[in-house]
Amino acid sequence: MQKPAVLTVHYVLKNKLGELVDTSEGSEPLHFLEGSPEIIEGIQKAVKDRNVGDCLEVTVPPAMAYGEHDPELIRKVPRSMFEGVENLHVGMKFQTNTGDTAQVVQVVSIDGNLVRVDANHPLAGFTLYFDLEIIGKREATEEEINAGHPLS
Repeated sequence: MQKPAVLTVHYVLKNKLGELVDTSEGSEPLHFLEGSPEIIEGIQKAVKDRNVGDCLEVTVPPAMAYGEHDPELIRKVPRSMFEGVENLHVGMKFQTNTGDTAQVVQVVSIDGNLVRVDANHPLAGFTLYFDLEIIGKREATEEEINAGHPLS
């Protein structure tokens, strides 16, 4: 069986209007292990069996990205849960730990003593439009395969 590859990719992410959402241009490219759950399925499938120098335009539907927006992940919680937080405001993000699960929530509204938080990924429900350029590809080491991500 062939070992998975470590890929190095520059990316530009745009929304459906063509507006820039995120890019690796001018910063560190994306390094990932082929098959790693850390990288969305749509990118994994797009780069499979591709080579260094390949440039791709990829449209990734929500099901192959961050999933559909789930209304069940929006909750109202008492403001007292943010005790010690000065200047609580819309847009703030917090990591919650409930049992074995860590989750990031964003404050979406504040109504008196009730705070509405959303645990959906910010890109949930959106189709993503990527321009990808594969700039590196090599066989993963055993240590990287065991760790589930590149080590260098």
